[in-house]
Amino acid sequence: MTDFDKTKQAFHLPQGVTYLDGNSLGPMPKAAKARVADMMADEWSEMLITGWNKAGWYVQPRKVGDRIARLIGAGPGQVVMGDTLSIKVFQAVSAARAMRPQRRVILSDSGNFPSDLYVAEGLARAVDAELRVVAPEEVAGAIDDTVAVLMITEVDYRTGRRHDMKALTQTAHKAGALTVWDLAHSAGAVDVDLLGCDADFAVGCTYKYLNGGPGAPAFIWTHPRHADAAQPILQGWMGHRAPFAFDQSYQPAPGVERMRVGTPPVIALTALDAALDVWDDVSMPDLRARSIELTQAFIAGVEEHCPDLVLNSPRDPAKRGSQVSFRHPQGYAVMQALIAQGVIGDFRAPDVLRFGFAPLYVDLDDVAHAVQIMAMILKDKRWDREEFHERASVT
Repeated sequence: MTDFDKTKQAFHLPQGVTYLDGNSLGPMPKAAKARVADMMADEWSEMLITGWNKAGWYVQPRKVGDRIARLIGAGPGQVVMGDTLSIKVFQAVSAARAMRPQRRVILSDSGNFPSDLYVAEGLARAVDAELRVVAPEEVAGAIDDTVAVLMITEVDYRTGRRHDMKALTQTAHKAGALTVWDLAHSAGAVDVDLLGCDADFAVGCTYKYLNGGPGAPAFIWTHPRHADAAQPILQGWMGHRAPFAFDQSYQPAPGVERMRVGTPPVIALTALDAALDVWDDVSMPDLRARSIELTQAFIAGVEEHCPDLVLNSPRDPAKRGSQVSFRHPQGYAVMQALIAQGVIGDFRAPDVLRFGFAPLYVDLDDVAHAVQIMAMILKDKRWDREEFHERASVT
């Protein structure tokens, strides 16, 4: 049984703050600060360039990837770290598309994170493919024999709607297509089972529910059946079979190692490695049960005490990730008023208030407090102040 009181103690949570934005940026694990300081003092300072071998910096992407693998239903040696999520999306989709050369369509949905669509649009232009975007509920019916790749974010970043990975993957395979799953809002939030769902490729970021810190590196997973066949367009130094032979022509490394591109971000990977320590004692089924408990309590509380808000997430928890959103015509101002009162969520255009419930550090007391503050702000219209209507660069 996972002790969530214990996991909450592993994080630095500022006094007076109820943090419901871990679906955008996780809080700092207490262990990360000391671990990074030790790395800089004992490794970078003293070992200099020899740290690549002596401190194991070069193999960090594989070692950290193995720690994430357990959380997403993958096996050892199947996940590798590095670069940004957009780069990993590009690698996965380009590799999948190349494995279906007679097909032109990359299929996605309008609930996908826009940057994934930007990447796919650029790739489609470069390789004479077509990006086809349909409504989330129309995805299954749009999979046909023209589709090369189904590119889907499992949990919608605005609504929290959760796609059925297993069912959609089966439908894609029956039509001869491959799947690329973005786990940005899934990894560390829900019970992902990549191998059990027979997915083909998956990517994800680590600064949300995995708490790796701002700009923490992304990960990529390749099903073992594709690992030695995938040929991403973006062929980088670290993905070469023998990087330090400095061959002028590219020869892909075996397995998922070929999905490495640039030099590993060692400091960021060190922080992420420390953040993953807390997961050693976490059961993913326990995490999922706790997530449902928290989100259900929040929905019930808001609907009872805040009638001005309209639920923007699936009511059925089986169809929802670990986030809940509500709509309000003045959603931006309402969120700024909440933040000013120490309840931190975020806003997504045009009118969505979004709240993430990370079971590692959010509890039912946090839920009750957030509902109480929200009700107060709406009742006295505290949000309708000039400073709360001024748009910041990051919302």
